[in-house]
Amino acid sequence: MGKNLSVIMLLDFYGELLTEKQLEILRLYYEEDFSLAEIAQQENITRQAVHDTVKRGVLILEEYEEKLKLAERFRKSDKLFGEITGLIEKIKSEPNCPQNILGYAEDIERNLRQSKGLF
Repeated sequence: MGKNLSVIMLLDFYGELLTEKQLEILRLYYEEDFSLAEIAQQENITRQAVHDTVKRGVLILEEYEEKLKLAERFRKSDKLFGEITGLIEKIKSEPNCPQNILGYAEDIERNLRQSKGLF
């Protein structure tokens, strides 16, 4: 995963734990692709202050992830969901699959879709 995507994911998980100013600057920089100079002008601060805020904010997000591992767990569960879904599709596409097995596969798929909304 690219550095920017990694930071964006960390912002999704931990952004609300930053100060309002840190969150705003990180969102402008990583999500809106503003330059340091553009953010400095918009926020009426120096380019160096923006740079320092970005660096410090990313460090804080990485520290939260190091301790809580929420993004890592999400990536792992998302990968697992994909693998399970792929296996269900294989079962459903088997031409001579017994009806009860197809029913189980559909139940698993339905439960999987419902549980994915919890994560």
